Amino acid sequence: MIIQVKAIACELPSERGIPLSRFSTREIATEVIRRGIVAEISGSTIWRWLNEDAIKPWQYRSWIFPRDPQFEQKAGRVLDLYQGIWCGIPLGFDEYVISSDEKTSIQARVRKHDTLPTTRGKCMRVEHEYSRGGSLTYLAAWDVRRAKIFGRCEAKSGIAPFGRLVDQVMAQEPYLSAKRVFWILDNGSSHRGQSCIARFKQRWPKIVVVHLPVHASWLNQIEIYFSIIQRKVLTPNDFQSLEAVEERLLQFQDRYEEIAKPFEWKFTRDDLSKLLMRLSKHSEDLRLSA
Repeated sequence: MIIQVKAIACELPSERGIPLSRFSTREIATEVIRRGIVAEISGSTIWRWLNEDAIKPWQYRSWIFPRDPQFEQKAGRVLDLYQGIWCGIPLGFDEYVISSDEKTSIQARVRKHDTLPTTRGKCMRVEHEYSRGGSLTYLAAWDVRRAKIFGRCEAKSGIAPFGRLVDQVMAQEPYLSAKRVFWILDNGSSHRGQSCIARFKQRWPKIVVVHLPVHASWLNQIEIYFSIIQRKVLTPNDFQSLEAVEERLLQFQDRYEEIAKPFEWKFTRDDLSKLLMRLSKHSEDLRLSA
């Protein structure tokens, strides 16, 4: 019986003609009774059984299947760089790896009433209503091996603003005297394709642009820093002006760099190959069952 309950929990309700997107424990209990598996059962009992195998049908996460035909090749180059390797050869002491991107549309939400600090028995309270104080773009570059962060705020994203970030990094040591500086970038419009490679190469010949595959920002280490920014600087969003947003972002850079260490990146080429094999098998199973 427990096995049958777990099997139902792993079904998509729509495949059984049930007008639900996902099951709750109460809905699983209703379905178990409807199918005659048991005469009576509680949601808490079902939760206890599902918890044994960490089955949580009420949860979901978004997923994108790789669609770049060169996904493994492109992603593998980036994973090698995180290990300090390029084309099978270890990087030299005068070679650097930069992970970079933009965090767009950061708003200044001016709350209708002041945020109230934490007090005994009460958490911080943030007024729900706010007026919009505008938005800006935060551009950042993370030195993967040195744990250095560089950033700037711009009115909007684009080729010119991103170029200013690149100049900001490359015009200072040790990058100015480096043999090569690898820039890991996604396929955003500010730094996409061969035109980006040519543009960077003309201004900074020592730059080697390394583009991620499409839909692979999760392999870009700068996104880890952006998630830290989101949690520690921008949530809750309560700013009196865009100038206040910029000031806090740039001050946080200095604060974070005092304690920053290289991220413990454990996802390797081998892990990538295993993941792609699982996805390929899953796609084939879906094709055969269609």
